[in-house]
Amino acid sequence: MQQEPFFGLNSYHVALAVTGLIVIAARWLPRLISKREPAAAPLMILFGAAAAVLIPGLPSLPDPRQTPLVWELVSELTVIVALFGVGMRIDRLRPWRRWVPTVRMLAIAMPMTILAVALLGVGLVGLTVAGAILLGAVLSPTDPVLAADVQVGPPHEGQEHPVRFTLTTEAGLNDGLAFPFVYLGLIVAVQGLNPGAWALEWFLLDIVYRIALGVAMGWAGGRVLGFVLFSIPKGALLAETGSGVIALAGVLLCYGSTELIEGYGFIAVAVLGLTLRRVEEGHRFHRQLHDFSESIEHALTALILIALGSVMPLLFTDLTGTHFAVAVLLIFVVRPLSGWVALARTDLDSRSRAVVSIYGVRGIGSIYYLCYAGSHIEFINESQLWSLIALVILMSTILHGFTVGWAMDRLKED
Repeated sequence: MQQEPFFGLNSYHVALAVTGLIVIAARWLPRLISKREPAAAPLMILFGAAAAVLIPGLPSLPDPRQTPLVWELVSELTVIVALFGVGMRIDRLRPWRRWVPTVRMLAIAMPMTILAVALLGVGLVGLTVAGAILLGAVLSPTDPVLAADVQVGPPHEGQEHPVRFTLTTEAGLNDGLAFPFVYLGLIVAVQGLNPGAWALEWFLLDIVYRIALGVAMGWAGGRVLGFVLFSIPKGALLAETGSGVIALAGVLLCYGSTELIEGYGFIAVAVLGLTLRRVEEGHRFHRQLHDFSESIEHALTALILIALGSVMPLLFTDLTGTHFAVAVLLIFVVRPLSGWVALARTDLDSRSRAVVSIYGVRGIGSIYYLCYAGSHIEFINESQLWSLIALVILMSTILHGFTVGWAMDRLKED
């Protein structure tokens, strides 16, 4: 039996070491010039890509175009944990007027973005109508995972500037609201562009029923979980144990049960967080639940960003100048313009309105939606969709990550 070399370089162990090094470097390097950490996300993607190209022998990750399931599951878990955390961050729901910018971003800016991106997909990229609708749906929601630096602070900190409140609540709710349009892309791919055959069923099932069920399940889940945590048994409350793992358990229970009855789990877990936060609002356990879920979110985010970076050289093989043009138009024109229009005649001043309109970072949610669609049907333009969406995520994280600190500081000057 031949003995292995004492210093054998196992590729798996090399990958673990490289991953640890990337996370530390991405978190540490920005600190050399700033106390902020928003640049960590783009650095993880870039370092992941550099490692895949420069370090020989690293294990190759599954191509998301060929094997979407692993990517779908990890991105799904990351998003639902982040959505719960978004709900937990909101200290005050009232006055209801503060929700007006959020509602406008969801009801006006989001459909405008979907329509504009779909038209760009057909007109510039040459996608099918189904592929263009899917592209619009995938790129319409802002990301609750990568937008933490523009969101409100943790529970009980009270840092709820109108801009932060709007961006936080928008990111928490628009992930679920993008799902009807993902389903619309799937329907058009199968049944064709014939609204008379499917429009009513799509509206009643994918919009009315599934959204309403998501809200109801999230509210009910929050009330039940709050009762279990803070009411029974009186002498040995579960909240007094300080175990944050209950946050993950509650998220999984609420999300899984909602999906089992065909509701939108993304909406349910966001509403779960909002509802649970109203139970014993001043209790310190809310902060523990939030911090535990945030730690899980950060760990999953780091892994998926590095993984995305490692497959980007592969995804970019189909990249064209047209893809770059669409990405630039989305980030610099479509999102800012749709947000600016949606926020007209609100209480936000022009500077706040501009920040909300511009800082719609794209990220993990887009990966999940595209994987979900790819696992249900084979799209003609799937390779182009992956190239374009990977580029948008990279550009968005770089632009927003390196400028958001300056933008937030400018708001403080008002």
